[in-house]
Amino acid sequence: MTASKQKSVQTMKPETAAKKLGVLFSATPAEFQAGVVSRDELNELQSKPPAWLTDLRRNGPHPKQVIAAKLGVSISGLIRGGITGPLTTAEIEALKADNPEWLERERSIQAETRKEAVRLKQR
Repeated sequence: MTASKQKSVQTMKPETAAKKLGVLFSATPAEFQAGVVSRDELNELQSKPPAWLTDLRRNGPHPKQVIAAKLGVSISGLIRGGITGPLTTAEIEALKADNPEWLERERSIQAETRKEAVRLKQR
């Protein structure tokens, strides 16, 4: 007869949890930043986000990967366009409305990259 092993609780740094939640770590509440986050807590935050998380996801400030996705460009494209820090949703919407030349160029590069990836996958 084998003894059942006690299942250990998986935890992660709050920086990792913030990245998985798609929010900027420095904008999260102090109590979130101070502790560790278990896998169960992360799942709970994803399924039933508290008000602070909903607000951060809606209004920002957003991390680079979220900004890039909202603008339809790569993270490298953001940097080439001079965007190096977090942006709020309002700032992202203003950029979309202004549609600067670099944004158009980076969107076309991203579209070509995606088309090429699809083409290669179909081979």
